[in-house]
Amino acid sequence: MVRKPAVAGRFYPGTASALRADIERMVDPDISGEKVIGLISPHAGYPFSGPVAGATFSKIEFAATFVILGPNHTGMGAPFSIMTDGAWETPLGEVEIDSELGKRILLASEYLEEDPGAHGYEHSVEVQLPFLQYLGDDFRIVPVVLANAGGEIYKEIGRSVAEAIKNLNRGVVIVASSDMTHYEPHDTAKTKDMKAIEAILDLDEYELLKRIKEYNITMCGYGPVVCLISAAKKLGAKEAELVRYQTSGDVTGDYRSVVGYAGVIIK
Repeated sequence: MVRKPAVAGRFYPGTASALRADIERMVDPDISGEKVIGLISPHAGYPFSGPVAGATFSKIEFAATFVILGPNHTGMGAPFSIMTDGAWETPLGEVEIDSELGKRILLASEYLEEDPGAHGYEHSVEVQLPFLQYLGDDFRIVPVVLANAGGEIYKEIGRSVAEAIKNLNRGVVIVASSDMTHYEPHDTAKTKDMKAIEAILDLDEYELLKRIKEYNITMCGYGPVVCLISAAKKLGAKEAELVRYQTSGDVTGDYRSVVGYAGVIIK
């Protein structure tokens, strides 16, 4: 099956020409990409979070496959869902699913289920694809969508992703799709987000979960980020780097109620 775009024309331009022009303003293809294990990229509408996503994807060396972990905003489908067959379409064309890796991850995980229905209208994975399509033309993806759950489930899924990647003889980058604090004043949001980012940069998923609860940080993709950190450490991660942080207020000029966006690479 081909998963059709759900948010083209809303979160990002709906035509190939307009989409390429939009992304061109947000990426820097002249940067020498670094070899990374994974990254965190936001998933709001491109006018708001696109510059952060573009800066982050510009920093990485391209891989054969991208495992893209996103939160489930729609509530549809299985709580922990993966697609292992087919392709995803955007205005820039189709991207095939890496069936071999997807099926290895599914087999390794106690919690993941094959369920395309969870992906049909979810934007958190979709909005990452045009950046990858613009920057590279020969890659595949494994889409994973995660509902709210306890930290141990996320860590198990992360370990399953790492196990499957270890046994695969090709380059893979893990992408965790997440926005940060939602709808709070800019200074409050930034203070909270930096608490979460500090834990991420320390590659400490336990501390991240603790701080999210302690400071009431409304980070929608904390589950995918916990999975990423868990997997990355199994794959030999040594450090993380904050590429860019901003809030929607930096775009609109309205700092009364913002959403935060962070781009991080793990290597």
